[in-house]
Amino acid sequence: MDKFSHLDENGKAKMVDVSEKSISHRQAVAYGRVLLNEKTYEMVKNSQIKKGDVLTVAKIAGIMAAKNTSRAIPMCHPINLTAIDIEFKMNDKQNFIEIFATCKVDEKTGVEMEALSAVSLAALTIYDMCKALQRDIEITNIKLLKKSGGKSGTFTNESNFS
Repeated sequence: MDKFSHLDENGKAKMVDVSEKSISHRQAVAYGRVLLNEKTYEMVKNSQIKKGDVLTVAKIAGIMAAKNTSRAIPMCHPINLTAIDIEFKMNDKQNFIEIFATCKVDEKTGVEMEALSAVSLAALTIYDMCKALQRDIEITNIKLLKKSGGKSGTFTNESNFS
């Protein structure tokens, strides 16, 4: 078995040394879902939430989360993101909001954690803005869908969304 790169010779946690790695274009796409009841869903969809435009605020929160990932996750390298995109897809039949976050970078290390952070904070922001209307909101299915770049190449998560 290969040595785990996040541990030092004494088995203690450490930040991985990426100084010898090559810079490459890297991209990651993450996913999450927020389940709402019909009333809350319709209010979000029609911009009727008293706290404001839920999806716009959630998008900004997701972007901010991606930009600050290394401050929240101790062993995560600070990187210079070149692009962050957050997209919401509304499911009118089942009253849920899908969140897709895409992050890009030209760096020595990946951008998966930034994409996952973006999805997570966007979902939490939707929850926060709607919790006065609905206490049983569910945040589910947060996962990495795809990553590319670097020595390990492309990864695509083949699991379904349910």
